[in-house]
Amino acid sequence: MNKEEIMSLLPHREPMLLLDEAELEGELARGKRLIRGDEFFLQGHFPGNPVVPGVILCEILAQSACVLLGQEATAGKTPFFTGMDKVRFKNPVRPGDLVETECRITRRKAAFYFAEGTICVKGQLCLSAEFSFALV
Repeated sequence: MNKEEIMSLLPHREPMLLLDEAELEGELARGKRLIRGDEFFLQGHFPGNPVVPGVILCEILAQSACVLLGQEATAGKTPFFTGMDKVRFKNPVRPGDLVETECRITRRKAAFYFAEGTICVKGQLCLSAEFSFALV
């Protein structure tokens, strides 16, 4: 999926649409985002040593998971984080890095979804997390 196709599924828009592309493979979603270096979240984080904030990495992962919901996510509903567990930051993400996500929904209870996923750069683990969100 390209950015236009992603925007047909997610309510996010620039500058908070954080996926450049996504693909579905069965119950697995993969996403990509090239960190260009001019993003708003790098301004001042940190001068002379830019690092993508952890909260932005979590958002990239969550947007990747929402792609799994397809049109259900766009049926007049907005996905909201409800929890984050076992979040581990292993390596920093910097300008020029191609962020690659992989996530899956582990269970669902009514409007609540539970997921797990990872972010890697060049095959090196940068983030792993379990999280939940609701469609409201």
